[in-house]
Amino acid sequence: MIFLQVTNTAASSFSYIMLFGTLAMISLTLGIVFFVIFHQRKVIRFNDQLKKLEDEKQQILLNASIKFQEEERNRIAADLHDDVGPLLATARLYLNENMVNMEPAAQLQSIFSAKQIIDDSIQLIRNISHSMMPPTLKNFGLESAMSDLFQKINGSGTLNASVRFHDYRTRLKLEQELLIFRIIQELVNNIIKHSNAGFIHLTQNANATHTYLRLHHDGQGIVQAEFDRLNHVSTGLGLKNIASRVKVLNGRIFFEIDPSHTYYKVTIEIPKESTI
Repeated sequence: MIFLQVTNTAASSFSYIMLFGTLAMISLTLGIVFFVIFHQRKVIRFNDQLKKLEDEKQQILLNASIKFQEEERNRIAADLHDDVGPLLATARLYLNENMVNMEPAAQLQSIFSAKQIIDDSIQLIRNISHSMMPPTLKNFGLESAMSDLFQKINGSGTLNASVRFHDYRTRLKLEQELLIFRIIQELVNNIIKHSNAGFIHLTQNANATHTYLRLHHDGQGIVQAEFDRLNHVSTGLGLKNIASRVKVLNGRIFFEIDPSHTYYKVTIEIPKESTI
């Protein structure tokens, strides 16, 4: 009888242990499930925030690109209106209907003056056209256009400027070359205006899939974190223009400082196959 009671007590204790163990396992399982669900929701919210920030960044770049295009159009319109327009209007004054009543010598002088004015107008229009598409770039490619730009800078005597293309046997598309030219031009202008540099050097390298252009200078510069920060603020249209053009090229741009802190480097990475 006593043996049966001990057996029943042991069985009852074992049942309680099994029950508590089962409840503990269920609680642990539910805890893990709730933790996973909570973590997944947190990850989803984080990804949504990243997507929102990326969308905002893309909108900023798009707005900068649109603003840049509008500024280009306004500049061209202003040049045509303020410079070419008055010249052509003056030429028309010389070539008016009263010429038939003038002496032959006066007629020839009016025609000659009108021709000079028309020639000046043609030159102005050519200059405007060249600012949109540099003829050296169109006819001879990016390497020649960069060399021409840096030779002009070097010729000013204020900055030691040089270019070295190592591997540019096959040209990129003209649209790509123009965007790269404008990016380098904007970077160089910023360096000249703000960095107080003594030298600026551009190099080009390539592999099977990408073209790399690296701009070195010994003035004051920025690193990647500062570029990213400035690119998100409302000011600094020049940096936004750079970022938007790099985006169009499906490329990347990196701002670094040499470990010795003696010069800054800007690297532009452009895929050879592009959507433009």
